[in-house]
Amino acid sequence: MGKILKNLSILQKFLFINLVVFIFIIIITFFYLGAIQKNLINEKQKNHTNIINQTILNLEKSNIKLSEYGISEFLFSKRSRFPYFEKLDRVIFFDDSLNWIGDTRSIPSSTLLVEELTQQSGEDNFNNQENKNETIFDEDLNKYYLSRSEKSLTNLKKIQEQFFVFSIMNVNYLNNKGYILISENADNIIAQIEERENFIIRTAFVILLVILIFSYVLNRYFLKPIKNLVAYTKIIKDKSNEKTDIERVKTRNDELGILSRSLDEMTSELNKRIATAENYSTDLLHEIRNPLASLKSASEIISKTDDKKKSEKLINIVSHDVERIERLITDYSQMLKDEAVISKETMKKIDIKEIAGSVVDDFNNIYNSKRKIQIKLKSNGSENYFILGINNRIEQIIANLLENSISFS
Repeated sequence: MGKILKNLSILQKFLFINLVVFIFIIIITFFYLGAIQKNLINEKQKNHTNIINQTILNLEKSNIKLSEYGISEFLFSKRSRFPYFEKLDRVIFFDDSLNWIGDTRSIPSSTLLVEELTQQSGEDNFNNQENKNETIFDEDLNKYYLSRSEKSLTNLKKIQEQFFVFSIMNVNYLNNKGYILISENADNIIAQIEERENFIIRTAFVILLVILIFSYVLNRYFLKPIKNLVAYTKIIKDKSNEKTDIERVKTRNDELGILSRSLDEMTSELNKRIATAENYSTDLLHEIRNPLASLKSASEIISKTDDKKKSEKLINIVSHDVERIERLITDYSQMLKDEAVISKETMKKIDIKEIAGSVVDDFNNIYNSKRKIQIKLKSNGSENYFILGINNRIEQIIANLLENSISFS
């Protein structure tokens, strides 16, 4: 995944990570819904197990045999004692060989009919041929029968567009062996699961919509301006005349606007320094040409003259020109150094009147005794003059101006 993300843009990385998280949530949701269904079925299983255990206990107390007649008599005579049967869809009784022997669907709802049937004799009065036929649970019964399990088996089954939870459990009391199967409508379980599914789908749709909106905002208001800044730096690097939308970004009041303005100011400052360096180079070249021409002329004359005095004079000229070139190169080198130092120093609020007065005092102490030169500083009263600058650099500028003034006066 690291290699995949490495070559993607920020927006693509954002969408990719959200897609991975989204898929992970879907997988977790799938397992969550499965766990919910399992828990609901387990609750039904516990309830069915209790009903079967209570039924077995009543069968044992009433000494009922697991036969068609015995179960039918039990169901007719004990119906009022099993109100929990009313909540179930069906309770079916089987003997040890999985033969049908009774079913709650064979119980009439009329009390008078129950009394009439209980007064009649004969096992055939209670036989319901339809219920004797193979049931839709035969496959599950056979599996349970073959497994020889002592525990109940509970599962979910769809029957004619309806869902049912059924439980199967073996019966063993007073040498009576058989099986009881309970089925109960489970549409409420499906409804609960579908309700959760719909809620999750709606939530996922909202999350997806939020991700798309956030991606649009991220791309329009953050990533696109950053791309403009990157394009702007490339244009500066390549010295291209291509236009960008950086002016629009500079008008923003957030961090991107501050960054773009800072970048633009830095670029302008850099261009100024480049222009200054080019001017310095041009001025240096112009200043060096004169002493070089003089050197060339003097060296040609020296090689042709035999006059000692003239030679000495020419040598002095050559020496002076060499010193002049050396001074120009030194000054240029110092200028570049000062420029580099100034770029690293920070400007502060300083009083130019105080600095100028200090420089004037220093010059008066030096030149007043040597050359009888007196420098006066004029100002309007005691008012201070504050500027933003670097203290020692301002001193150096004033000192250079005074030095030049004295040298050429």
